[in-house]
Amino acid sequence: MADLEGYIERVDCLDKTTRADMFKLYEHYYGGTSEELFLRDLADKQYAVILRDPNHSLQGFSSIKVWEESFRGDPVRIMYSGDTIVHQDHWGQQALAFTWIHFSGALKSEAPEVPLYWLLLVKGHRTYRYLRAFYRVFYPAYNRSTPEASKALMDQLATNKFGEFYNSETGVLHYPSSHGHLRTDWAQIPEKDRRRPDVRFFLERNPGYVHGDELICLTELSHKNQNPLAARLFASGYDGGLEAAISHSSK
Repeated sequence: MADLEGYIERVDCLDKTTRADMFKLYEHYYGGTSEELFLRDLADKQYAVILRDPNHSLQGFSSIKVWEESFRGDPVRIMYSGDTIVHQDHWGQQALAFTWIHFSGALKSEAPEVPLYWLLLVKGHRTYRYLRAFYRVFYPAYNRSTPEASKALMDQLATNKFGEFYNSETGVLHYPSSHGHLRTDWAQIPEKDRRRPDVRFFLERNPGYVHGDELICLTELSHKNQNPLAARLFASGYDGGLEAAISHSSK
């Protein structure tokens, strides 16, 4: 299995071929979508993580939106993940996660004094497990309750962004018709994974994931909230700064 290389690209600089390849890969794994819906969602983001193999073929991506708002009178910055997928031939590689974490450190360097949070919508157990792999504290979690302030921030962000489609009681985003759900072949969860406490928790909190329901998750992106490997990547991005993080080109 060839190693993948991760790049940070500005969405408005992505060429037509890259956008078409992104949708083709996404459509292979997700139903309930269309190229129009996909491109509209992509246009709402500022950045994209692009994964390429040694032949320069696109093998994965994630889109990122960043904004600032006020929470209880204080500014907070939000890093929001959009559509994300990696070709199954490369599952197990961490190029996407490592590139993303490095970039989150670069974003933090823009405004060190302002809390930076990752708002993540989780459609599948693999994505949910990333939180435990790289962060010390995140919500919701099977082994800790969600503090009132964190729940209030999650509710504010999700309500502002998704309105009536977000249920604050369940913490789940639900659309009457799917805006993208894992196809049946990819939605199945192996029994060995079902026994994991974090996977069981995800299934309990988001039983409708197979229809495209998304669990709202939140973690603070700070130096002290990273697990050791993530902390090194985050610090590297922080020290390098934002422009250095997006100076690479996948073209």
